Amino acid sequence: MTTNSASARYEGLGKDGKGAITTRSGVLSDQPYGFNTRFEGKPGTNPEELIAAAHAACFTMATSFALAAAGHADGTLDTKCTVTLDKDGDGFTVSKSALILTGAIPGISAEEFSRIADEAKAGCPISKLFNCEITLEKTLSA
Repeated sequence: MTTNSASARYEGLGKDGKGAITTRSGVLSDQPYGFNTRFEGKPGTNPEELIAAAHAACFTMATSFALAAAGHADGTLDTKCTVTLDKDGDGFTVSKSALILTGAIPGISAEEFSRIADEAKAGCPISKLFNCEITLEKTLSA
């Protein structure tokens, strides 16, 4: 079993509050977040951006391991993830996580690449965590 952690602190309340996020590894250390970074495009991060980063990273690693298990020894994978936050009654809900995968894998067919990416999505721990629509667009490049 592996565990990781992060913490968030929020000073002030509502729109006027300001927060900071710190991860155990220190890759984020007092990274600012708040209403203005989440909804107004101000510098800093927000929960949905962090979810998108986690989903892209996890899915890309899962695809990499699935390709290696299928006998492929080299290649490059790039994944962009877009997380959609929608209004839901008085609150909000994450309604979608869209993955766009581009891969350059020597000797693979488009069909095999697509099959392996679909299997990786199904096995990705972060994909399994979501209770929302997950779409996957795949492109094989030279």
